[in-house]
Amino acid sequence: MNVIDAIQKRRAIKRFDPSFQISEENKQQLLHEVLANAPSAFNLQHWRPVVIEDAELRQKIRTIAWDQPQVTEASLLIVLCAKVSSWEVDAKRVWDGASPEVQNIMVGAIDQYYRDRPQTQRDEVMRSAGIFAQTLMLLAQEHGLDSCPMDGFDFDAMAKLINLPEDHVVCLMIAVGKSATQPYPRVGKLPFDDVIIQNTF
Repeated sequence: MNVIDAIQKRRAIKRFDPSFQISEENKQQLLHEVLANAPSAFNLQHWRPVVIEDAELRQKIRTIAWDQPQVTEASLLIVLCAKVSSWEVDAKRVWDGASPEVQNIMVGAIDQYYRDRPQTQRDEVMRSAGIFAQTLMLLAQEHGLDSCPMDGFDFDAMAKLINLPEDHVVCLMIAVGKSATQPYPRVGKLPFDDVIIQNTF
């Protein structure tokens, strides 16, 4: 499948076939592909996808997610979190293998960009998480799977359910599996000239 086909075919699926199961091999392949290929700010790889496989935990998550059926019907459910402190604790690790000169430049740039800027730290992990989510959903489409990004849930309750570390944030959920229904038609697309801004507003 080429990229435009994957983009056009990817839809937010609301009902999944609960009898369909992604094999463990395919699940691991999908996760390895997205981890290897999703870009992130400064290569910090802030994302921490929590794969929810426990049926009881899924049911608890569904309770705090407005009873959305994707939570329990999808074959793969990921609560996508991000490590806000990556800029401080992982900067050297993610540039391991680069020349010492490049490592020093990048580690210094990372520190200068993030230090004492908590809003930037949070904004950056959210941006990287969004890129990760879209990459995962397009890869899922390539594998013949359907997906749905989800943010309709109680974030504080979710943090408690998954024992979220203090230096992490919950970004969104992603459900992956086989669609059990036809997606809603694409409607309401705004005109090109109402959306694209040339140079300035």
